[in-house]
Amino acid sequence: MIQIEGVKKIYQLGSVKVEALRGVSFQVHAGEFVAIQGPSGSGKSTLLYLLGCLDRPTSGRYMLEGTDVGVLDDDGLAFLRNKRVGFVFQTFNLLPRLTALKNVEVPLIYSGVAGDERRARAHAVLGAVGLLPRGGHRPRELSGGEQQRVAIARALVNRPAILLADEPTGNLDSRAAEEIMALFEELNRSGTTLLVVTHNPSVAERAGRILRLQDGLLAKDEMVQHPTSAGTPQGEA
Repeated sequence: MIQIEGVKKIYQLGSVKVEALRGVSFQVHAGEFVAIQGPSGSGKSTLLYLLGCLDRPTSGRYMLEGTDVGVLDDDGLAFLRNKRVGFVFQTFNLLPRLTALKNVEVPLIYSGVAGDERRARAHAVLGAVGLLPRGGHRPRELSGGEQQRVAIARALVNRPAILLADEPTGNLDSRAAEEIMALFEELNRSGTTLLVVTHNPSVAERAGRILRLQDGLLAKDEMVQHPTSAGTPQGEA
C-alpha cells in the first residue's frame, strides 16, 4: 500500500537548509498497524505530512497504492488526500457549533456526497465507534474520549485506504486513552491500515510494528511481539 524509497525532505529557512528527512525507505502493507516514534526533531511530523499527501518529498519516491505522490500537482494531492487518507489529531479539531453527527458529515460535504447518503454514512461510522447515541451533542457536551471518537469517525467517513493519527491519546486521561487504543485495535482487526505517531511507548507497543526515526533517518524497523492469550493481556503492566 505504501512504498517509501530514499525519501528526503529539505526545508529552506532563509539561507539555511534543514534536512528533515535524509533518505528514508520502508514499505507498509494493507492491514498493518504501524507506530512511528522518535525524539523531537527526528522527522516524525515531516514524515506524517508526506504520508498524508500534505507535502511532497524533495527527492526519493513515495508510492501510495501505486500512485507516485511526488509528481502530483496541488489538485492531485488534494484529491488523493481527500479520497484515500484519514487524519486523527491530538487536538480533535471539531467544529464547536456543529453536533457530533454534523462534524462527521463535513468531509462528505467537501466530497460532494448528497444529503441522504451523507447522513447514512455519518450514522454508520458513529455507530462503529460506539457514539451514535451522542450524535446530537456538540463537542463541549462530550468528554475528551468522546470527542476523539467523533474525530476518528470523521476520519473514517470517506472510507480512506489509510488512517494516520498524530499523538491521538496525547490530550486524554488514561481511561480515555485505553478506549481509543482499543478502538484502533478493533479498526485494525477489521482491515484498516493504521500509522500512529506517538511519544508514548505503551501506545507504540499496541502496534504490530514500530518505525523509530533519529535525525531524519530510519534508525530501526522492528516487529512487536505481543503476549499470547496465556500471558499478560495487552495494555496491562
